[in-house]
Amino acid sequence: MNGNEKDPIDSISPGQERTQEHKHQAANIPFGLKQQFPSEASSANWLAAIVENCNDAIISKTLEGIITTWNHAAERLFGYSSAEAIGRPITIVIPMDRLHEEEDILRKVRRGERVDYYETVRQRKDGGLIDIALTVSPVRNAEGSIIGASKIARDVSERRRERERQVILLREMSHRIKNLFAMINALINISERSAENTKELASDLRNRVFSLARAQQLTLPDPSGPISEGFSTSLFSLLEAIFAAHQETGRDRIKIQGVDVPIQGTALNSLALLLHEFSTNAVKHGALSTTDGRISIEIASNGNELRLTWSETGGPPIPAPTPGNGFGTQLEQAIVEGALRGSIARDWRPEGLQIHLSVPIRTVN
Repeated sequence: MNGNEKDPIDSISPGQERTQEHKHQAANIPFGLKQQFPSEASSANWLAAIVENCNDAIISKTLEGIITTWNHAAERLFGYSSAEAIGRPITIVIPMDRLHEEEDILRKVRRGERVDYYETVRQRKDGGLIDIALTVSPVRNAEGSIIGASKIARDVSERRRERERQVILLREMSHRIKNLFAMINALINISERSAENTKELASDLRNRVFSLARAQQLTLPDPSGPISEGFSTSLFSLLEAIFAAHQETGRDRIKIQGVDVPIQGTALNSLALLLHEFSTNAVKHGALSTTDGRISIEIASNGNELRLTWSETGGPPIPAPTPGNGFGTQLEQAIVEGALRGSIARDWRPEGLQIHLSVPIRTVN
């Protein structure tokens, strides 16, 4: 089709007869098959039925942006009935910060251009925002003059959420892999300090890697295994499992004291992931990144709330981070505020980082 020809779809509107080209095409349809097609008189009704029963919102508007048709799917998508929408400007479904998009679309339509699959945001009658994909085409009359536009809108909110979930998953995988390499490097350094020969080095390192694997399993259980709702342990046991790979013979680098608390269900995985994040940061940047660093963990409970205080000393100076929202911070917030319904605060002391974690007892047991 060259630039001077019209798309047959663009030249059809309700109540308009087919062109000679369409008649010629219909004449070539076998008689038996032709009976299944609508007559010339009923083609407008046939087309209207298709539009009304389509799952996508189909809207037509004038070149001034006034709505002229509004199908059932548009009613479901935007919340306006056809009686409410027809005769009003299309801007009733466009957020204020996106009004410029409509101006750009109308300019293209007046030039006879289509807008193919354009993802944007629109607003429902109740004020809620929805992610949609738009396709806009010029509508022509019998003489070929552009008299308006037809718009097809599809809700892509779930598709966008799925993409966001994939991005989060990929970021978490990258975050975990980087942390794992940092942990392995730290374990090599610990084993190297205590080993007398290569055989001892290999044996000590193997045991530490095995302990690290057990701690990793707590943070992300095997989905093909038993459901985690039935798992239970104590907070002391969880901390000992997480730090087992970092203990050194004859050196008490990690001290756990206070009240032991039972943990079960999904809270076990959430706390394991959070505490593993704390320990990884200590290995990479904090007390466990030096030979003289220490970590003291104090656990208290008043019957309603679990309070954990994580104190590091002997590590390198750690300045308070600049405001930001890295993946580690996002992960921590999702665990503490979402899964555990708790709160967390950090104190960047000269002698080392101190973390204050508070979680309702009912959340963990």
